[in-house]
Amino acid sequence: MKPLVDLALVIRSKNAGPFELTIDIIFKSREIYERVKKEQLLNAALIARLYRIPEEDVLGVTYFDPAAAFKATMKRRLPSGNPGEKDIYGAQQHAPLLELALPWSDAGDPAS
Repeated sequence: MKPLVDLALVIRSKNAGPFELTIDIIFKSREIYERVKKEQLLNAALIARLYRIPEEDVLGVTYFDPAAAFKATMKRRLPSGNPGEKDIYGAQQHAPLLELALPWSDAGDPAS
């Protein structure tokens, strides 16, 4: 297992409008990105599990080759600015990813 924080240069979240949240993961190298993409280590089922939401609330996942990045968009539990909502900008919602470890073998490891 390898912590995602060791594989990524950037892990962030932000609003994608008032009703959706987007997470972005930009990898440290093309090799790491290609391995994560090839093995589909990040996917809608994983995002749903991490964020404790139904998988159908994960509206899309994308591997974005030009930036060596992964993006997932999901429904917000509460709209941005709604009473009781605690992160109006969605900028603190990447926390579950900071403790995520991905299956990773050290053989030929571009992340070491």
